[in-house]
Amino acid sequence: MSFAEVNGIKICYEIYGDGYPIILVHGFGSKKESWIAQVGALSEHFRVIRFDNRGAGKSDRPDESLTLEILIDDIKGLMDFLKIEKTHIIGWSLGGMIVQHFVLKYPEKVNRLVLINAVFKISGVAGDTAGLEAYKQMRLNDLELRKRDPAEAFWTGARINYYIKFRKQLEANPKKKFHGIWSAEDLIKESTIDPPTDRDIINQAHALNIHNPLDRLSEIKNKTLILAASHDRICPKSVALEVHEKIPNSTLKVIEKAGHHSPRSRAPEINQIIIDFLKD
Repeated sequence: MSFAEVNGIKICYEIYGDGYPIILVHGFGSKKESWIAQVGALSEHFRVIRFDNRGAGKSDRPDESLTLEILIDDIKGLMDFLKIEKTHIIGWSLGGMIVQHFVLKYPEKVNRLVLINAVFKISGVAGDTAGLEAYKQMRLNDLELRKRDPAEAFWTGARINYYIKFRKQLEANPKKKFHGIWSAEDLIKESTIDPPTDRDIINQAHALNIHNPLDRLSEIKNKTLILAASHDRICPKSVALEVHEKIPNSTLKVIEKAGHHSPRSRAPEINQIIIDFLKD
């Protein structure tokens, strides 16, 4: 674990493997450890950099309303710190929204782009004050439950994040190491380490209010892989299809019988799709 001085703050990052770089960008209320099921497989072929966004994990958390401009300039700053001229970049959920804006601002810095369960806006949020407040309150309620009972918070979230048959497997054996990597108990324990605060959630939610680059997606000329999950209730595959239709050099793959956390539940399949795309 290392720290980079970026735009007046410290960004926490980790590097795995050697070769051409890949930067992994995590989602809302999350942290770099969300990529637990990707770093091992990807680092066999690439130099993988995962980091905590400003306001998350072990990175600095200034009490300020975040904007996408701030978040993408932090990625640029991290690349400059690591002397990376060009990289593949992968974003999951909010991370996918961030990297859409990153490639629009810094197209020369990106080779190939991978969007995982990411949309051009969260339905009812972008530009919708009432929708944003409802989504923010939902995340604050989840955080409050996590403080009181991390296990209950995980299982409550699992009903949204995982396909029902996979969730039943989790419930049947919380100690089982799926794909030999993680168990439900591992994720519950990890959720108690460096969790977001109420202020972090409020500050991150501000960035969602201005995320809607639909009219500019056609400007993205990079080869792009869009991964959607058939039963994603947060970032629906129907919206991922709109993104695919707008980005001219994109490929869409739908992971069947999977939810928003498909990078964990379907890790081997998703990792291989990504590796094949990036090495093609």
